[in-house]
Amino acid sequence: MIKNYLKTLSKCVLFRGIGPAELNAVLECLKPKVNSYKKNDWVTLAGQAFDGLGIVLSGEIVVTRENAAGNRVIISVNGPGEIFGEIAAFSGEGVWPATVAARESCTVMFLPAGKIAGSCENSCSSHKQLIMNMLKIISDKALMLSKTVEYLSIKSIRGKISNFLLEQYQKDGRSMFMLPLKRDELADFLNVSRPSLSRELGRMRDEGVIEFHRSSVKILDLDALKRMAQ
Repeated sequence: MIKNYLKTLSKCVLFRGIGPAELNAVLECLKPKVNSYKKNDWVTLAGQAFDGLGIVLSGEIVVTRENAAGNRVIISVNGPGEIFGEIAAFSGEGVWPATVAARESCTVMFLPAGKIAGSCENSCSSHKQLIMNMLKIISDKALMLSKTVEYLSIKSIRGKISNFLLEQYQKDGRSMFMLPLKRDELADFLNVSRPSLSRELGRMRDEGVIEFHRSSVKILDLDALKRMAQ
Protein backbone atom coordinates (compact mmCIF):
# COMPACT_ATOMS: atom_id res chain seq x y z
CA MET A 1 0.00 0.00 0.00
CA ILE A 2 2.82 2.42 0.85
CA LYS A 3 4.25 2.00 -2.66
CA ASN A 4 1.20 3.88 -3.96
CA TYR A 5 2.31 6.96 -2.03
CA LEU A 6 6.05 7.03 -2.81
CA LYS A 7 5.67 10.14 -4.97
CA THR A 8 3.97 11.95 -2.10
CA LEU A 9 6.55 10.74 0.43
CA SER A 10 9.42 11.86 -1.80
CA LYS A 11 8.14 15.45 -1.35
CA CYS A 12 8.00 15.14 2.45
CA VAL A 13 10.66 17.19 4.26
CA LEU A 14 11.53 14.16 6.40
CA PHE A 15 12.81 12.36 3.30
CA ARG A 16 14.51 15.32 1.60
CA GLY A 17 17.74 14.29 -0.11
CA ILE A 18 16.79 10.61 -0.12
CA GLY A 19 16.33 9.02 -3.56
CA PRO A 20 13.51 6.60 -4.53
CA ALA A 21 15.56 3.43 -4.03
CA GLU A 22 16.92 4.62 -0.67
CA LEU A 23 13.41 5.72 0.37
CA ASN A 24 12.13 2.18 -0.12
CA ALA A 25 14.95 0.83 2.04
CA VAL A 26 14.35 3.42 4.77
CA LEU A 27 10.63 2.62 4.90
CA GLU A 28 11.39 -1.08 5.26
CA CYS A 29 13.54 -0.27 8.29
CA LEU A 30 10.99 2.09 9.85
CA LYS A 31 8.10 -0.37 9.48
CA PRO A 32 5.38 2.29 9.38
CA LYS A 33 1.69 1.81 10.15
CA VAL A 34 -0.90 3.15 7.68
CA ASN A 35 -4.49 4.06 8.64
CA SER A 36 -7.41 5.55 6.71
CA TYR A 37 -10.02 7.92 8.15
CA LYS A 38 -13.34 9.40 7.09
CA LYS A 39 -14.15 13.12 7.25
CA ASN A 40 -14.39 14.36 10.87
CA ASP A 41 -12.95 11.11 12.28
CA TRP A 42 -10.50 11.50 15.17
CA VAL A 43 -6.97 10.62 14.08
CA THR A 44 -5.56 11.20 17.58
CA LEU A 45 -6.92 12.69 20.80
CA ALA A 46 -4.93 14.91 23.16
CA GLY A 47 -3.73 12.80 26.07
CA GLN A 48 -3.79 9.50 24.19
CA ALA A 49 -0.65 7.36 24.03
CA PHE A 50 1.69 8.65 21.32
CA ASP A 51 1.89 6.12 18.49
CA GLY A 52 4.38 7.69 16.12
CA LEU A 53 5.19 10.65 13.94
CA GLY A 54 2.36 11.19 11.45
CA ILE A 55 2.65 11.86 7.73
CA VAL A 56 -0.43 12.67 5.64
CA LEU A 57 -0.48 10.48 2.53
CA SER A 58 -3.78 11.78 1.11
CA GLY A 59 -6.53 14.19 2.15
CA GLU A 60 -6.16 16.75 4.93
CA ILE A 61 -6.01 16.76 8.73
CA VAL A 62 -6.43 19.61 11.22
CA VAL A 63 -4.41 19.82 14.43
CA THR A 64 -6.19 21.56 17.33
CA ARG A 65 -5.89 22.23 21.05
CA GLU A 66 -8.26 23.60 23.64
CA ASN A 67 -7.25 26.66 25.63
CA ALA A 68 -7.98 27.18 29.34
CA ALA A 69 -11.47 28.49 28.53
CA GLY A 70 -12.31 25.36 26.54
CA ASN A 71 -12.17 27.11 23.15
CA ARG A 72 -10.63 25.31 20.19
CA VAL A 73 -7.39 26.75 18.82
CA ILE A 74 -6.16 25.54 15.42
CA ILE A 75 -2.46 24.74 15.38
CA SER A 76 -2.18 23.71 11.72
CA VAL A 77 -3.90 22.20 8.69
CA ASN A 78 -1.79 19.56 6.95
CA GLY A 79 -2.11 18.03 3.49
CA PRO A 80 -0.32 15.26 1.53
CA GLY A 81 3.37 14.95 2.37
CA GLU A 82 3.12 17.08 5.52
CA ILE A 83 3.92 15.79 9.00
CA PHE A 84 2.45 16.22 12.48
CA GLY A 85 3.44 15.13 15.97
CA GLU A 86 7.10 16.05 15.46
CA ILE A 87 7.37 17.99 18.73
CA ALA A 88 5.87 15.14 20.77
CA ALA A 89 7.97 12.47 19.06
CA PHE A 90 11.00 12.87 21.35
CA SER A 91 9.50 14.71 24.32
CA GLY A 92 9.43 11.75 26.70
CA GLU A 93 5.82 12.47 27.67
CA GLY A 94 4.52 9.59 25.59
CA VAL A 95 1.15 11.23 24.82
CA TRP A 96 -0.34 13.35 22.05
CA PRO A 97 -0.34 17.03 23.11
CA ALA A 98 -3.01 17.94 20.55
CA THR A 99 -6.09 16.51 18.89
CA VAL A 100 -5.91 15.62 15.21
CA ALA A 101 -9.06 15.20 13.10
CA ALA A 102 -9.66 14.31 9.46
CA ARG A 103 -10.65 17.51 7.67
CA GLU A 104 -11.67 15.25 4.79
CA SER A 105 -11.24 11.56 4.02
CA CYS A 106 -7.55 10.89 4.43
CA THR A 107 -4.80 8.29 4.77
CA VAL A 108 -2.06 8.74 7.37
CA MET A 109 1.22 6.94 7.96
CA PHE A 110 2.73 6.68 11.46
CA LEU A 111 6.48 6.23 11.97
CA PRO A 112 7.89 4.98 15.32
CA ALA A 113 10.04 7.81 16.70
CA GLY A 114 12.54 5.36 18.18
CA LYS A 115 13.28 3.90 14.77
CA ILE A 116 13.87 7.36 13.28
CA ALA A 117 16.50 8.35 15.85
CA GLY A 118 17.82 4.86 16.57
CA SER A 119 20.41 2.80 14.75
CA CYS A 120 19.35 1.25 11.46
CA GLU A 121 18.95 -2.54 11.33
CA ASN A 122 20.05 -2.67 7.70
CA SER A 123 22.72 0.06 7.95
CA CYS A 124 20.86 2.26 5.45
CA SER A 125 23.14 4.90 3.98
CA SER A 126 20.26 7.39 4.09
CA HIS A 127 19.50 7.03 7.79
CA LYS A 128 21.90 9.84 8.74
CA GLN A 129 20.13 12.12 6.28
CA LEU A 130 16.81 11.13 7.86
CA ILE A 131 18.06 12.16 11.31
CA MET A 132 19.39 15.49 10.00
CA ASN A 133 16.06 16.16 8.34
CA MET A 134 14.27 15.41 11.60
CA LEU A 135 16.42 17.89 13.50
CA LYS A 136 15.65 20.60 10.96
CA ILE A 137 11.92 19.83 11.13
CA ILE A 138 11.88 20.21 14.92
CA SER A 139 13.81 23.49 14.71
CA ASP A 140 11.44 24.86 12.08
CA LYS A 141 8.44 23.78 14.18
CA ALA A 142 9.80 25.61 17.20
CA LEU A 143 10.13 28.78 15.12
CA MET A 144 6.56 28.38 13.85
CA LEU A 145 5.22 27.97 17.39
CA SER A 146 7.06 31.13 18.31
CA LYS A 147 5.17 32.86 15.49
CA THR A 148 1.88 31.52 16.87
CA VAL A 149 2.72 33.08 20.23
CA GLU A 150 3.25 36.39 18.41
CA TYR A 151 -0.32 36.18 17.09
CA LEU A 152 -1.63 35.61 20.60
CA SER A 153 0.28 38.67 21.83
CA ILE A 154 -1.35 40.97 19.25
CA LYS A 155 -4.27 42.66 21.01
CA SER A 156 -6.35 43.98 18.11
CA ILE A 157 -8.28 41.74 15.72
CA ARG A 158 -7.23 43.97 12.83
CA GLY A 159 -3.58 43.57 13.78
CA LYS A 160 -3.92 39.79 13.83
CA ILE A 161 -5.69 39.70 10.46
CA SER A 162 -3.18 42.08 8.88
CA ASN A 163 -0.19 40.06 10.07
CA PHE A 164 -1.76 36.83 8.80
CA LEU A 165 -2.55 38.31 5.37
CA LEU A 166 0.94 39.76 5.06
CA GLU A 167 2.47 36.35 5.79
CA GLN A 168 0.33 34.76 3.08
CA TYR A 169 1.32 37.56 0.67
CA GLN A 170 5.02 37.00 1.40
CA LYS A 171 4.63 33.23 1.06
CA ASP A 172 2.78 33.40 -2.29
CA GLY A 173 4.60 36.46 -3.65
CA ARG A 174 1.31 37.76 -5.10
CA SER A 175 -1.27 40.28 -3.95
CA MET A 176 -4.07 37.79 -4.71
CA PHE A 177 -4.08 34.40 -3.01
CA MET A 178 -6.25 31.69 -1.48
CA LEU A 179 -6.51 31.47 2.29
CA PRO A 180 -5.33 28.06 3.58
CA LEU A 181 -8.01 28.07 6.29
CA LYS A 182 -11.80 28.24 6.25
CA ARG A 183 -13.37 31.26 7.99
CA ASP A 184 -14.14 29.39 11.25
CA GLU A 185 -10.70 27.78 11.20
CA LEU A 186 -9.04 31.17 10.71
CA ALA A 187 -11.02 32.54 13.65
CA ASP A 188 -9.77 29.66 15.80
CA PHE A 189 -6.19 30.12 14.60
CA LEU A 190 -6.23 33.85 15.42
CA ASN A 191 -8.09 33.18 18.69
CA VAL A 192 -10.99 35.51 17.85
CA SER A 193 -14.72 34.90 17.41
CA ARG A 194 -16.07 34.13 13.94
CA PRO A 195 -18.50 37.15 13.93
CA SER A 196 -15.71 39.54 15.04
CA LEU A 197 -13.42 38.22 12.30
CA SER A 198 -16.11 38.66 9.63
CA ARG A 199 -16.93 42.20 10.82
CA GLU A 200 -13.30 43.29 10.75
CA LEU A 201 -12.70 41.78 7.31
CA GLY A 202 -15.78 43.67 6.10
CA ARG A 203 -14.45 46.94 7.49
CA MET A 204 -11.07 46.40 5.85
CA ARG A 205 -12.87 45.73 2.56
CA ASP A 206 -15.02 48.87 2.91
CA GLU A 207 -11.89 50.93 3.59
CA GLY A 208 -10.35 49.69 0.33
CA VAL A 209 -7.52 47.74 1.97
CA ILE A 210 -8.53 44.29 0.71
CA GLU A 211 -11.04 42.50 -1.47
CA PHE A 212 -12.26 38.99 -0.74
CA HIS A 213 -14.66 36.37 -1.99
CA ARG A 214 -14.93 33.19 0.06
CA SER A 215 -11.33 31.96 0.43
CA SER A 216 -9.89 34.32 -2.19
CA VAL A 217 -8.22 37.53 -0.94
CA LYS A 218 -6.69 40.41 -2.88
CA ILE A 219 -4.59 43.07 -1.18
CA LEU A 220 -5.49 46.48 -2.62
CA ASP A 221 -3.42 48.72 -0.33
CA LEU A 222 -0.26 46.98 0.84
CA ASP A 223 1.11 50.01 2.69
CA ALA A 224 -2.10 50.38 4.70
CA LEU A 225 -2.02 46.67 5.55
CA LYS A 226 1.57 46.99 6.79
CA ARG A 227 0.61 49.93 9.01
CA MET A 228 -2.28 47.94 10.47
CA ALA A 229 0.09 45.05 11.25
CA GLN A 230 2.33 47.18 13.44
